[in-house]
Amino acid sequence: MRLDLLAALSGAMIALQARANGELSLRLDNGLQAALVSFSSGLLIILLITPFSPHIKEGVKNLRTAVANKEIARWKLFAGALGGSFVAIQTQVVPLIGVAIYSVASIAGQTAMSLVVDRIGLTGGGKKLISPRRVIAAALTVVAVLVSVWDRIDANNLSLLAVIAGCIAGAIVGVQRALNGQINEYSHQSFTTSLLNFITGTVFLAILVLIGIALGKNDFSPLPAGPWWIYTGGVIGVIFIAFTSTIVQHLGV
Repeated sequence: MRLDLLAALSGAMIALQARANGELSLRLDNGLQAALVSFSSGLLIILLITPFSPHIKEGVKNLRTAVANKEIARWKLFAGALGGSFVAIQTQVVPLIGVAIYSVASIAGQTAMSLVVDRIGLTGGGKKLISPRRVIAAALTVVAVLVSVWDRIDANNLSLLAVIAGCIAGAIVGVQRALNGQINEYSHQSFTTSLLNFITGTVFLAILVLIGIALGKNDFSPLPAGPWWIYTGGVIGVIFIAFTSTIVQHLGV
């Protein structure tokens, strides 16, 4: 499949995941729990696939070899924690500003961060020059965010801080995608990269939830019976990470 088409599909997946996770957060009235449910469901799916996939197993071996040979820094393997942070922000912000504005804000943050990570070569595909066209594109995306929220800035139902948080979430996922590009360069298997991301991300979110419970600021709510699509955030995330970890090696973030 063409990489530019995969990139377009990945963008659509962000919106779909935001819709599912945002609704789950609303029904649970607990954004952090919604993020943990989303991530852990994605982890469960890929763990069920792994025993039957020689490609994923091969990728794990490749990655172990790369780490043992110090070809990739160990800290880069924790890219999934950034993914966990992204989903945690997503589940808090979408109920406040909606999917449309959140999607535009996160894309703006990701576009701006992409200039940085591509320039320093964090994607694993080598350093990429920042052309005037890319700078203009990034600027136009930021302008698009301002235009989309301008008529609602004074509205009671719009939190400007939530819009800024959406931009930060996009910047976070931009760095995550870059690190995943490097992980994928050594694993050679995109679903191995997804597996690693969901392990580290789920552990990260579980720690946050437990800290919240210990501080008396968080507790578990019963999972809603439906609709079924509010639980699709995890599987969308598995596919999204697999796609983007391959894309960024060739096209950049």
